[in-house]
Amino acid sequence: MDKDVSAGSTTTIVGRLALAVTLLAAGLGYTGVLNDVTASDTASLARYVGGVALFAAGLMAFRDRDTVGGTAFAALGALWFTWAGLSGAQAASGNAAGLFLLLFALVALSLTFAGGDMLGQGMYGLLFVSLVLLAVAAFADNGTIAKIGGWFAVVAGAVAWYAATAAFAHWPMTMPRRTAGRRMTVTG
Repeated sequence: MDKDVSAGSTTTIVGRLALAVTLLAAGLGYTGVLNDVTASDTASLARYVGGVALFAAGLMAFRDRDTVGGTAFAALGALWFTWAGLSGAQAASGNAAGLFLLLFALVALSLTFAGGDMLGQGMYGLLFVSLVLLAVAAFADNGTIAKIGGWFAVVAGAVAWYAATAAFAHWPMTMPRRTAGRRMTVTG
C-alpha cells in the first residue's frame, strides 16, 4: 500500500463524518447563508450526531486503543451535546456561552497539538479558530464575528468530511514527496 494513502479505522471514519456533518450544519447556521436557518436550528442534529454519535465513536476508539481519537471524539461529543442544550429553550447568557466556547477552544487546541495526520491537525486547528471567534462573538454580542466563526466551522467541517472520505475511499491524504532532480542522486 502506498505510504501516502491511509485506510483509516472505521471508528475514525465514522467519528470524522459525524464531526463533519455537525460542523457543516452549525457553521452554516452561524453564517446565515440559508434563509431561516440559524445555529440554534441545528441543535437536534448537534445533540444526536455531534453529541451521541461522536461520544460513542470516542468510546469505540478507546476500545481500539486509539487514545487521540478516543479523547477527540469523546470530548467533542460532550461539546456538541452540551452546546445543543445551550442553544435550546434554556439558552445561557452571552458570557456563559462565551466561556463554554472558549474552554472547548482550548480542548480543540490540545487536539491540534496531539499529533496524528495533517488533515486531523488542520481540522482541529480550524475548529479552534472557529470556537475562539464564536466565544468572542458571544462575549461581545457581535453577529459579524459569529458569521466569521461560522465560516471557519464550515471549512473545518469540509476538512473533516474530506479526511473521512479520503480514508474510506483510499484517496491521498498527504502530498507526494518530490523526487530528486535529474542531476541529483539520492542514496539510502
